[in-house]
Amino acid sequence: MSKKRSAYVCSNCGKRSAGFFRICPQCGEFGTMVEHVEEPRTAVKRREASGEPSTAIPLRQVSLEAAARLAVPLQEFSRVLGGGLVPGSLILLGGEPGIGKSTLVLQLSAALAAEGTRVLYISGEESLRQIKLRARRLGLDEAELFLLAETDLDSISAQIDAVKPALVVIDSMQTMRSAEVTGSPGLVAQVRECAGKLQGLAKASAVSILLIGHVTKEGSIAGPRVLEHIVDIVLYLEGDPFQQYRLLRGVKNRFGATSEVGVFEMRDSGLSEVTNPSQIFLEERVINASGSAIAVTMEGSRPLLVELQALTSPTAFGNPRRTPNGVDMNRLLLISAVLSKRVGLKLWEQDIFVNVIGGLRIREPALDLAMALAIASSYYDRPLPADLAIVGEVGLSGELRRVGQLEARLNEARKIGFKRALAPRLPRDNRKAITGISLLEARSLAEALRIALPRE
Repeated sequence: MSKKRSAYVCSNCGKRSAGFFRICPQCGEFGTMVEHVEEPRTAVKRREASGEPSTAIPLRQVSLEAAARLAVPLQEFSRVLGGGLVPGSLILLGGEPGIGKSTLVLQLSAALAAEGTRVLYISGEESLRQIKLRARRLGLDEAELFLLAETDLDSISAQIDAVKPALVVIDSMQTMRSAEVTGSPGLVAQVRECAGKLQGLAKASAVSILLIGHVTKEGSIAGPRVLEHIVDIVLYLEGDPFQQYRLLRGVKNRFGATSEVGVFEMRDSGLSEVTNPSQIFLEERVINASGSAIAVTMEGSRPLLVELQALTSPTAFGNPRRTPNGVDMNRLLLISAVLSKRVGLKLWEQDIFVNVIGGLRIREPALDLAMALAIASSYYDRPLPADLAIVGEVGLSGELRRVGQLEARLNEARKIGFKRALAPRLPRDNRKAITGISLLEARSLAEALRIALPRE
């Protein structure tokens, strides 16, 4: 008879160790090592689990025929998925507590059920009465939406076989448990085992399974990172809890493009789709205010115009502060250094605050030029032109570098009503594709400042 094996697993990174450590040797976190006792599977059980051996076939004989995607009524959700739900796919949705994950998924489930699609919503955290109360508050009451309050994976599998849904929602992954693994729900071994079983169930029955996952304080999905490798699609619902806008961002997609984004607005009736986010983000803009710049950024394949505000103020301390909100701290430090070294702004004696309006988080370097001009506008206390859209990356030498998809960015700015755009200098052939908007070009940050903030 085989003996049970004992090991220690880090609940943060999934690193296994034969001995106990107070600090994980892989990720360095304190107090995350948890004892995990494994029940070994016999050779017969392994053969039964693996089934018949696979046979290798030539690439030219692989069939490209696949089941049609299941249409998703929420267009912003469908955009991020790549055009709908793929049968047999495993989807992971993460986000901070209270950001609206359960609300969005319940709305998605009800919308599919309203079109005749059978959906099974499984909750491991809330009772059926709590789900019913939320559905009533959101105005959702669909007969084809099946509810189940359960955490045991075997019972869940039996219900999936009985109901035969097209979509299964599990809220949340950290509450699921399998009888084949010892330990409490949420531990590394339980999360890994349940995810593997759900993956096999999804592929075998061609049912789409959407998992809701909690996130850590660092913003990553809780549990082992292997969970993100098992699933087919990883989505993040992000935004400032004190703002009404939410971004659904795709960071992994085996069936479509990554980095796509859907925009939602949180209302009393739930999450509402935003079809024209650029106009929404600019509607409260104050014209002719110093420190305000309009940046053209890309979220996946969608161009967005966002307002970037900067404020400089003489520091009262020895070390001036750099406070970003919605932009990367390192990019703010880089832009501040370039403005000081290459342009001559005395920012070493100024506190700098940068904020992206609407609670958005912008990661791409195409925001550099708008950030630099907003800081300079606040420093000189002179407003930038109200009809000027700005896009461009700033190098360490103060040069401006071109960004991708410039034509799509400027077309979006033209639709919103901007007459001029400031961008890095383009080759002559590329200028012909820019129509309907006056293009102002600059080679360096200093030249861009002379164009946008001419001396009076």
